[in-house]
Amino acid sequence: MKITIAKHSGFCKGVEHAVNTALSLKTENVYVLGEIIHNSEVVKTIADRGIVQVESLDEIPDGATVIFRSHGVPKNFYGICAERNIKVIDCTCAFVGKTQKIVESESSAGKTVIIVGEPEHPEVKGLLGWCDNNAYVINSENSLPDDISQKNVCVVCQTTFSAEKFEKIIKNIRKVCEKTVEVFKTICYTTVERQNETEALSESCEAMLVIGGQNSSNTNKLYEIALKHCGNVFRIVNTDNFDYTKLKKFKSVGIVSGASTPNQQTREVLLKMAESTEVKAENAMDEAIEKFDNESRFKKGQKVTATISQANEDGLLILLPYSKKEVALSKDDLDCEQYNPADYTAKIGSPIDLLVVDLKPSLKLSQKMIKVLQEEEALLADIEAGKTFTVACTGTNKGGLVAKFGTYSVFVPAREIRPGFVKDLNKYVGRNLRLRCLEIRKTGRKEIIASQRVILQEERDAKEAAKAAKEQEFFANIAVGDVVEGKVERTTSFGAFVSVRGFDCLAHISDLSWAGAEKVEDVLEIGKTYQFKVLKVDQNNKKVSIGYKQLQPQPWELVDGKYSLGDVVHGKVVRIVPFGAFVEVEKGVDGLIHVSQLRYERVETPNDVLNVGDEVDAKIIALDPEAKKMNLSLKALAPEPERKPRAPKGEPSEDDGKKARAPRRVSDDELSNWSEGSIVGTSLGDIIENAKKK
Repeated sequence: MKITIAKHSGFCKGVEHAVNTALSLKTENVYVLGEIIHNSEVVKTIADRGIVQVESLDEIPDGATVIFRSHGVPKNFYGICAERNIKVIDCTCAFVGKTQKIVESESSAGKTVIIVGEPEHPEVKGLLGWCDNNAYVINSENSLPDDISQKNVCVVCQTTFSAEKFEKIIKNIRKVCEKTVEVFKTICYTTVERQNETEALSESCEAMLVIGGQNSSNTNKLYEIALKHCGNVFRIVNTDNFDYTKLKKFKSVGIVSGASTPNQQTREVLLKMAESTEVKAENAMDEAIEKFDNESRFKKGQKVTATISQANEDGLLILLPYSKKEVALSKDDLDCEQYNPADYTAKIGSPIDLLVVDLKPSLKLSQKMIKVLQEEEALLADIEAGKTFTVACTGTNKGGLVAKFGTYSVFVPAREIRPGFVKDLNKYVGRNLRLRCLEIRKTGRKEIIASQRVILQEERDAKEAAKAAKEQEFFANIAVGDVVEGKVERTTSFGAFVSVRGFDCLAHISDLSWAGAEKVEDVLEIGKTYQFKVLKVDQNNKKVSIGYKQLQPQPWELVDGKYSLGDVVHGKVVRIVPFGAFVEVEKGVDGLIHVSQLRYERVETPNDVLNVGDEVDAKIIALDPEAKKMNLSLKALAPEPERKPRAPKGEPSEDDGKKARAPRRVSDDELSNWSEGSIVGTSLGDIIENAKKK
């Protein structure tokens, strides 16, 4: 007997996702709306886990969790769940979801929507809920509405409907409608492939077995197709309620199963056939079972319970469930510190839990990986609860960064790497990423979708909040006039930034020294701590100005007691004015040498005697620290020239006949200075005479 199993048999992706989700969820307060799939055995398995099946949302308490199966639901169900705080686990098939969007869009555009499908099928009922139930539902070429001839029509199809029947219905619609008919072929491509494969098998095999639930629409379609091309078609709903001896007379048997039929159910049919058919078919059955196992029964990451049959130096031989063929299990894959065959010989016939590690080129199992997975699951529980985890980035793709975490792949979308746009993804390759889980996909391709951005954003927000609180406390406890201690952090050309209680304050260069500073480093040293006076507080702009010189004595305050009348001082000429020259005695203390104190001889202008930058010795001839005035004299340090005897009154002198010298004109500044008693050596007679001439 030749056994041929259809390649597209068993769960489709949508059904598999829904079932695996229901089998992996924590079951507390979880409900499923309707049968998860049209298969009584699977429905029972899920119910035994504690997930409650309900027929309406009214049966679900507020705050619970509901699974929407692959058939989809009306649009308003999502709003109802949101209002009642019901968490939705949406397992709607991708093909069904696409059809829902088409129905919604075309209906909103004013089109007349026709849904080709079974009126009582849950998928069709759900589609109606995406167009306010304003659509026609037809399931045969003879059930067309009477009033569509003058309407713009949009046609969609139930994803599991017969492709052949759909084409016939479309032809009739086009004949009836005089206006636009837009057709969306929304039958799932796996449904089409499954139907085509069933047709081909039924044409080439003497008998056909169609396996699936009695209420499964797609399984019923397969049965109808097989009947058209084969006279011996058997519908198997329950593997125990079939007489397999009926197959003995056939040389070739084809097997197909619906999208809601688990692979285990198909395998049980094969085992029943092996037990019931003649010996000549035994090898064919074993080959068929082994091939089916390798192609569809086992998946990477699946846990299986086998039986120990032998122990040798290389490891164990085990028997998988419902299999007569032994499979080798290497000693390196056993969970033991040191392998000893004798320890396992005593366990022959005992069960052993194993993990499917690989399928190609042959089935590879491991006991050691069970422990690894258990540890991984414990970590995953923490990660799923929001715990931060770290992985090394191994590469990039168009959407973001990729990494590995145990048996899980990790994907970080580009927008989740950090706040802001990331232009170059490659710079993250090889770097550690601190991540938080956004989603864990435990079925199919095991993957963790994660974000580093949320962690960085939280840290940034926390830092900003702490800074704001610190600033608020700082400004609440500082005022103009306070004396504070601060550490010089950095300097610029215009001043020093000083850390005062953790807040940056500015000490402007003009507030560092009474004598003026050319650069900050002349007064302050980076890293050292000084006392400062608060000069200005601007909380709105987060600015505080402080001064260093305000706590230092001014140079003129030290003059009294440091200098006295008659002292000779050394200084540098810093500027020259018409009435004299100013000499810097020390930083912040200048003395005036009046033009009359430069020489005993008459000096027309101070520039005739001094230049800026000249260093001179001078004698203090007047001092007033409170008024910040010091008068100096150069001529007081020079020997006084000899005076010629004055001629007797009435006798001509040697200067007789010469033009009399005109009195010198005194400036307003000189007159003012003299009146304050700060100019020494100026004749009062000259000043009075000059004033009269004015």
